[in-house]
Amino acid sequence: MAEPAGLHATTLRLTGLRKSYGAGTAVATEVLHGIDLELGRGEFAALIGPSGSGKTTLLNLIGLLDRPDAGSVAIAGDDTQWLDQGALTELRGRAIGFIFQYHYLLPVFTALENVMMPVLAARGRLDRAMRATASGLLERVGLAAWSDHQASQLSGGQQQRVAIARALAMNPVLVLADEPSGNLDTGNADAVFDLMRDVNENVGTTFLIVTHDPRLAQRCDRIIELVDGRIVAARANADVLPGSPAAGPASSP
Repeated sequence: MAEPAGLHATTLRLTGLRKSYGAGTAVATEVLHGIDLELGRGEFAALIGPSGSGKTTLLNLIGLLDRPDAGSVAIAGDDTQWLDQGALTELRGRAIGFIFQYHYLLPVFTALENVMMPVLAARGRLDRAMRATASGLLERVGLAAWSDHQASQLSGGQQQRVAIARALAMNPVLVLADEPSGNLDTGNADAVFDLMRDVNENVGTTFLIVTHDPRLAQRCDRIIELVDGRIVAARANADVLPGSPAAGPASSP
């Protein structure tokens, strides 16, 4: 697989990020309180914190699905605060891959067709190169033999592997994974984690993984802890398993 396009030493930079809900009303509530964070190229980080701490809100801002009330989000050197909606959509499609707890595959489409969807959405047409890329990604996740099977015919673990392949279809610099193993048993959860780690190590893609599973968090290079809308720790993980790449530099909360 080719290296992600638009490489930059810092994949993600958040500066003074704030987000409120109900802004301008008597019940306005600030959910994120001035988040500062950097992820370097090739980092493999876990985002942890209790329910209601702001993890989903933060992920939506990083993924350019929502805008902050203050502060900035920069993806691979592209500062997004001045971009219009069309430019945000283009950058999101090109630079960010998403993996969710529920895979959101189209059940009547084949595994191959599901993987091709992001490229089709970006380019508006199907071509031989697109099919070759999707086939290569399915081979990478161990599903070459299942490429022509409908998504509804695959097991939960297989569906999540297709979702990982789909997230990589545009060769993003950053992959955001929101509880990617939450619906899987321990064996499949480990397999999905190992697959993401393999992509991280061999391609240099940066991963930010939201997880409630401390066992998986301990296998990441860095653990970022969010509590009540503030980063209270962003520490290199001394307990990363042997063979994992060295932990990246910690950011100040």
